[in-house]
Amino acid sequence: MNENQFLAELEHHLESIPENERLDIIGDYKEHFSIGIEEGESEEAIAGALGSPQKIAREILAMYHLEKAESNTTVGNVFRATWAGIGVGFFNLIIVLGPFIAIVAIVFAGWVTGISFVATPLLAVVNQILFSQGADWFQFFFSLFTCGVGIFILMGILGLTRMIMNGFMRYLKFNVSLVKGGLK
Repeated sequence: MNENQFLAELEHHLESIPENERLDIIGDYKEHFSIGIEEGESEEAIAGALGSPQKIAREILAMYHLEKAESNTTVGNVFRATWAGIGVGFFNLIIVLGPFIAIVAIVFAGWVTGISFVATPLLAVVNQILFSQGADWFQFFFSLFTCGVGIFILMGILGLTRMIMNGFMRYLKFNVSLVKGGLK
């Protein structure tokens, strides 16, 4: 593979990142080729030493999405960073996807629990209207108690969600750097 083929394939795989960043990356790899040619290496040898453009692009995309998710932590950015992290290697399918599913399940369960607890007074009122058998004060006050517990659960799960997302981003970054070439 010569320089033009290598750079064209790399650019093709990096289409999803902004053009200015893509051009900077392509410029860096052009520089690799120019330095190698000055040292007397062939374009094919330089391309072989750099590795597969597709693998390089996957690693660059993973780091790009991780940085984007760290700077703007939204659910969409976290999902993109997770899939980019999985794309770095097959091994990551197990190492990243398993914890990700577990974390999403725990956070989802916390949110559902908190919201359902907060909704209990409304359900108690609806129950009283539909099945009016006299005032059931215990049920009413117990529903207010569970509503208060639900508010505390929601406050806790909000902080826990932020903490878990930040921790998972650090985990993804560690994992991608490990797959890219070890820790420094």
